[in-house]
Amino acid sequence: MRLRHIEIFQAIRQTGSISAAAQLLHVSQPAVTKVLQHAELQLGFPLFLRVRGKLQPTPEALALEREVEKVTESLQGVRRLAKSLRREPGQSVRIGAIPALALSLLPPAILEWKRDYPDMACELSSDHSRELVQKLLMREIDLALTLNFSGHPGLTTQVLASGVLVALASKGYWPEAELSRPLPLANLAGAALIGLSSADPLAAKLDSYLENVEPPPRVTISVQTYSLARAMVESGAGLTVIDPFTALGASTATTCIRTLTPALPITLYALTRADEPPPHMLANLLAIFGTRARELLERL
Repeated sequence: MRLRHIEIFQAIRQTGSISAAAQLLHVSQPAVTKVLQHAELQLGFPLFLRVRGKLQPTPEALALEREVEKVTESLQGVRRLAKSLRREPGQSVRIGAIPALALSLLPPAILEWKRDYPDMACELSSDHSRELVQKLLMREIDLALTLNFSGHPGLTTQVLASGVLVALASKGYWPEAELSRPLPLANLAGAALIGLSSADPLAAKLDSYLENVEPPPRVTISVQTYSLARAMVESGAGLTVIDPFTALGASTATTCIRTLTPALPITLYALTRADEPPPHMLANLLAIFGTRARELLERL
C-alpha cells in the first residue's frame, strides 16, 4: 500500500463513507473512489463492503489495520519533526517537565521569566522522564526538567538543585512531638505505603534505598504520579515517600512532612540537546528554575 492508499483507508475507517472521507481530506469523492479502487487492485482483495449504506471493513482490512496504524504514527512523527525544524529560532521556547515539577516549580518560574521576555511565545507540557527524553531528541521540546539522570549521549545535562526525598503523611499519623525530628528509615519497616509505579525511576531509586529495611515496607496503593500520591495522603490514606517539590505543595491542614535519616538524595536536572546550543533566553530561565528550586528546598 502507498501512503495515499493508507490515508484514504484511514479516512474511510474514521467516517464510514466515501463522501465523508472526501470531506475530511478536502478532496473530491471521485478521487477517493479512484484511490480506493487502485489500492484494492494492488492488494488483490476488497477493503470495504457496503452494509446498510455504510462501508464496513473486510476481515482482510481489519488484519491490516494494526500495521497501518504504525505507519500512520510514524508519518505523524515525521510531520511533527518537520514542523519543529521550520520553527523560527528565538521566537518561542518549548518546555517539558515531569508532573511533580510542572505543578510546583514551572508556573511561578515561567511567570518571573516572562517579565524579562514578555513577547516570547512559551509552550509548556508535562510528561514522564522517558517521554521527555524522546521529545527532546525529536525536537518537539527545547528543554526538559526531570529528577531522573538520563545519560543519553545526545543530551546535555545540567544540575539545577539537589534535595532529599521526604515522608509525607496524613495529619495524626505521627505524634506531634516527633514532627520536628527526621524520620529514621528503619521506622518504615513493615509500614503500609502509597507507592509509585515500579516503572518510575524515582520508585526504583527508593526501592534501592529501602532494600536493607527489614521487614520491607508494603505498597498497598500504587500510583503513577507524585501528585496523585500526595492527593491520596491529603485525603487521609496514610504515608508516602516522594520528592520534596510535590510534598511542599501539600495542604498543611491535612498533612505533615518529615525528612528521612539517613537522607535519600535526589537531583533536579535540566536536559537540552547536545548537538545544538540552547536558545539564549534559556540561560536566564534555568537560573530562575535553580533559584526557585533551592528556595523551596530550604523550607525543609
